[in-house]
Amino acid sequence: MADPIADFYSVIPAGGIGSRLWPLSRADAPKFLHDLTGSGQTLLRDTWDRLAPLSGEGRIAVVTGRAHRAAVERELPGIPDPNVFLESEPRDSAAAIGLAAAILVRREPDVIIGSFAADHVIRGTRTFEFAVRQAVAVARDGYICTIGIQPSEPSVGFGYIKKGAELEVDAAPEAATVERFVEKPDLDTARAYFADRSFLWNAGMFICRADVLLEELARNEPELHAGLIELAEAWDDRDRRGPVVDRVWPTLKKIAIDYAVAEPAAERGRLAVIPGHFDWDDVGDFASLAKLNSHGRNELAILGENARVLADASSGIVVTQTARIISLIGVQDIVVVDTPDALLVTTSEHAQRVKGVVDALKLTGRGDVL
Repeated sequence: MADPIADFYSVIPAGGIGSRLWPLSRADAPKFLHDLTGSGQTLLRDTWDRLAPLSGEGRIAVVTGRAHRAAVERELPGIPDPNVFLESEPRDSAAAIGLAAAILVRREPDVIIGSFAADHVIRGTRTFEFAVRQAVAVARDGYICTIGIQPSEPSVGFGYIKKGAELEVDAAPEAATVERFVEKPDLDTARAYFADRSFLWNAGMFICRADVLLEELARNEPELHAGLIELAEAWDDRDRRGPVVDRVWPTLKKIAIDYAVAEPAAERGRLAVIPGHFDWDDVGDFASLAKLNSHGRNELAILGENARVLADASSGIVVTQTARIISLIGVQDIVVVDTPDALLVTTSEHAQRVKGVVDALKLTGRGDVL
């Protein structure tokens, strides 16, 4: 096994409730705190285990909400206390990753950081590590580098990256420029992208020197950059941190890092991509969760420690947190999520619409089941 990368720091943004996975995923128990693969541990812990060989356990930082601190530290007992960066409220990925960059660059001016979501599923550890090590080599040359996933099907559920000209970077034989980003396409367009093979899924992984990321933020979002710098200057002073966070954090602009950094960097030829040849899924809804746990076969996937499911000629997924007997007869692509206070029944075809249920519950004031 190769040694950890000396100048590399892993950053895990652990935020968002994963509203398309309601009622399993909720504000107090978001997606990253669940075992969605049957591995016996949470997605957050899986992410930690995947990154530890690359950066070392002492060089992994987690950006999460104050409400999740205890759960994160319970899942990651090896994380140093100074490496838990707490948000007072969600402000999207540019603020979360930018905060980590601003803090870490003050501690280590030449540090390279890699941002990896806490709630993605990756299978193929060796190919993942190879991709990250290539990306770090590209980052040393001053690029912001992303890892794009070679599509396994013409998916309409992901954004895409158009790979451009090859780059000549030592230790990164697959590096290329990014020509452009593309939003989630319709099916015909996705089929064309899949046939093209120069289009990769955008997995939201970014690797770069922390100072380079902050330069891009300063250029594109100067007010956001200024707020993050003010936060970082006070962060390692316990007496100053709390008041500064309470004053500055709520004022930060909500914007994804794709829009604040990656897309503008691509337009200036500063963004590179490494193709990732590993299985990846962001588990965005119950349809993808069913597919993940049935390994693509037309069968019934069952998740739950005490699941009691009787099924006849049925397919889809059942997720249960109760001891109730669930019986399915002759239903295809069914989604059943049974929790102590809420029951969801839908189909894989309509799984993306679960977020609409969450939005409706917010409007009716039913925060007790969110």
